[in-house]
Amino acid sequence: MKNKRALFAVPYVGWMTLFVVAPIVMVVIYAFTAASGGLTLENFSRMGTYAVVFTRSFKLALIATVICLLIGYPLAYWISREGPGFQRVAMMLIMLPMWMNFLLRTYSWMSILENTGLLNRFFSAIGLFSLINGLSGASIEYFPMINTQGAVVLGMVYNYLPFMILPIYSVIEKLDGSLLEAARDLGADSARVFRKVILPLSLPGVLSGVTMVFVPSVSTFAISKLLGGSNELLLGDLIEQQFLGTAYNPYLGSAIALVMMIVVVVCMAMMNRFGEGEEQAVML
Repeated sequence: MKNKRALFAVPYVGWMTLFVVAPIVMVVIYAFTAASGGLTLENFSRMGTYAVVFTRSFKLALIATVICLLIGYPLAYWISREGPGFQRVAMMLIMLPMWMNFLLRTYSWMSILENTGLLNRFFSAIGLFSLINGLSGASIEYFPMINTQGAVVLGMVYNYLPFMILPIYSVIEKLDGSLLEAARDLGADSARVFRKVILPLSLPGVLSGVTMVFVPSVSTFAISKLLGGSNELLLGDLIEQQFLGTAYNPYLGSAIALVMMIVVVVCMAMMNRFGEGEEQAVML
């Protein structure tokens, strides 16, 4: 029986080796290799010139994650308190944009945020620009929304918000109702029930959502390229340039990718450790 199970696992192991382990090994080798073929740490020392890109990437990813949490948690909690029919419809509406191609969703925001896009044309049609120009004496023709950090954060929030809502909703929806009834029977009001019972028990979902939003946000390149332009270079764009752009340098690109992977793994480990500690505290 064990031999049969091991036989069935062979395709999976081969797939993981070919498409997961082998690329990581190649990235590690390239990161510590010079163009001449010898071992070197120069690739890592040159990363200091891109400190601004690292800072911007983690800052925007953190902002997007916080916004997703502030929107996603109340929405997930509200949906979980409604009836089964409403929950099914709400989940369908939340997941509906994910059925569309990721790039198409991002391109649609370009047409909305451009200087001649839908939003600016709407503001012009209702006379907002004329009102502002009349009050301030300025000559505003449009609001510059595209190619800004705000547009990048907006794209991150729009694309990754479902990944925050779904795990939080899944955890809250499965909470034992008897715990909430017991808390109310002991005299706790709704605010205290939420603060003392629901919030601690939902932290595993929160941590899962934070991880699922932060990791793709910090490594994104399509959103920043389309909505941020060349002004808001992020880590994903920087790595892409080293492999596909005119500044072709796969050795430096591998070093940046390796450092980013390590940072992401450390962040995930810290959040998982924090989640385990919170679960133990709740059980006690």
